[in-house]
Amino acid sequence: QVQLVESGGGLVQPGGSLRLSCAASGTIFSIYSMGWYRQAPGKERELVASITTSGGAIDSADSVKGRFTISRDNAKKTVYLQMNSLKPEDTALYYCNAWLIAGSSSWSPTDEYWGQGTPVTVSS
Repeated sequence: QVQLVESGGGLVQPGGSLRLSCAASGTIFSIYSMGWYRQAPGKERELVASITTSGGAIDSADSVKGRFTISRDNAKKTVYLQMNSLKPEDTALYYCNAWLIAGSSSWSPTDEYWGQGTPVTVSS
C-alpha cells in the first residue's frame, strides 16, 4: 500500500525557517509530479508548490515565491519544502501530494495520493 509520510512541521517564530519532507513508501512503479498544499483554519486547501519528475518545471503560489523552495530526490522518493522568512499567515496544515503509478506495472493507472498532513505554526 502506498503511503506519503510528511515530517518537519512545528512551531517557529516569524522570520524563521522550517524544512518539510515527504517520503513515498510502498510498491511504486513511477512517481510523476509531487507537491505541497496547505490548508489554514476556515480556508480552502491551496497549492503551495509542485515539481515535475525531472525538476524542470516548478509551480508555486505567489505568496511563497522567493521564500519557499521545493525540491525532490527521486532515488529516495522524497519531496522537500524549504520554508524561509516564515510569516504568521503561513500557519496551516501542510499536505504532501503525488501523482504516481502504484504496483510493478506501467499498465496500472496513475492516481493521486495525499499525506496525512503536518502542522506548521508561525507565532511569536
